[in-house]
Amino acid sequence: VVEAAEAFDAGAQALRGRRDSRLRVAASMTIAEYLLPRWLVALRAERPGTAVSLSAGNSAAVAQRLLAGEVDLGFVEGLSVPEGLDGTVIGHDRLLVVAAPSHPWARRRTPLSPAELAVAPLILRERGSGTRQVLDSALSESGGLAEPLLELASTTAVKAAAVSGAGPAVLSELAVTEELASRRLVEIPVAEVPLQRDLRAVWPQSHRPTGPARDLLSLTRRGPGV
Repeated sequence: VVEAAEAFDAGAQALRGRRDSRLRVAASMTIAEYLLPRWLVALRAERPGTAVSLSAGNSAAVAQRLLAGEVDLGFVEGLSVPEGLDGTVIGHDRLLVVAAPSHPWARRRTPLSPAELAVAPLILRERGSGTRQVLDSALSESGGLAEPLLELASTTAVKAAAVSGAGPAVLSELAVTEELASRRLVEIPVAEVPLQRDLRAVWPQSHRPTGPARDLLSLTRRGPGV
């Protein structure tokens, strides 16, 4: 009986070890591209034996994967915690209206009004993205967004289209730091449009992160805020 109990304990510990040696993460595009890499490097230094898989998509897709049990921890951008999930704010972000220097907006001397931004054809992320959610809400009292000039599925694609001169875009400040510094893009001031958003870690309700997921969550709270 003692041997059987010891074997059971050993087997249970082995199973826990296997679970603790992997971490499945899903993140919205801006967080996946501009924040998670440094967090995962830090996690690897603390947990070198942990295998991490990362999938990137919009905030709605991240929520779906968490609710389906396909990932252990998610990161989203937007106005609120998606239904069925719990979460915590890990940082803040600002959306910017940007355009190539050749665009007429780059030569404006006055900020865009909410009405001007609402009727302008913009290069945008797809519906379901945190960026689109915040922009839809911010312009709801000005008639909502016009039909997009282009609707693209990644931050990188939106940025590339804007840099090429295709039209103005709305992007995370995190995504355009280099392009603004090099003048490949110009920030277009906008008056009275709240374009701030929270960045959140999220997980299924009543399933607080444990093991590597808990450690990664802890790492997001260290160092300079975002």
